[in-house]
Amino acid sequence: MSKHVLNGYCFIIYAFLLLPIMVVVGASFNAGAFLTFPPQGLSFRWYVVFFHNDVFWRAIRTSLWIAAVSTLISGIIGMMAAVFYVQHAGRWKESIRLAMLLPLLLPEVLTAISLLFFVYAIGIGTTTMAGMLIGHVLMTLPFVFINVSAAMEAYEPSWSLAAKSLGAGPFTRFRRIMLPLIKPGVIGGCLFAFIISFDLFTISFMLKNVGTATLPIQIYDYLRTNFTPEAAAVSTMSIVLTVVVVVVSEKVFGLRIHRF
Repeated sequence: MSKHVLNGYCFIIYAFLLLPIMVVVGASFNAGAFLTFPPQGLSFRWYVVFFHNDVFWRAIRTSLWIAAVSTLISGIIGMMAAVFYVQHAGRWKESIRLAMLLPLLLPEVLTAISLLFFVYAIGIGTTTMAGMLIGHVLMTLPFVFINVSAAMEAYEPSWSLAAKSLGAGPFTRFRRIMLPLIKPGVIGGCLFAFIISFDLFTISFMLKNVGTATLPIQIYDYLRTNFTPEAAAVSTMSIVLTVVVVVVSEKVFGLRIHRF
């Protein structure tokens, strides 16, 4: 395959992925009163409206809080599960892997309905955010598990044995040897988990408590009664926020992977 054909193929793939995003960004600068593309003139008017809309800002804070907490929980559980899967699973390895990836294989709406019955059965219901957090952790856990288990495949057990022979305890071996080496997988998995949780709709819609709405739910509710470019402005800010989280995480953690 020639270089020009390969470049053209890559351009088509990138265009397919980025054009919908560019349409949303372009529509957010629409000077008209309705959400259309191409824009009917350019204006920041709908960004001003958005910045004065407390409902959307409350939804953003809710999404950030749920994403942060679910990422922390799934990061801890996913990392421990990956370590066990690689080093101790034995003949149960494939069964554990299938169980961890099952939330990605099942339709999300069926998972949401099952979780709804589950939270009511254990007495949580939808009166608190606990049910939504359980759903978010369940959906983000596979991403942490995949990334950390991939990083663990390159880890040599003999390194821990050498540290043990020098008197290092289990926690010291994990903190000083294993964790710095699998750190890229942990960071990558947690980034995926945060982004997935922030944009999760079906689970949040089914398990949200009364009076609480994440950003995807709030945008959905808004578009049911309004069709103004403010929705595109909110979506654009969501995209920008996601990119900022990824870039900052890379600058803070990615350039110092060799240290801990």
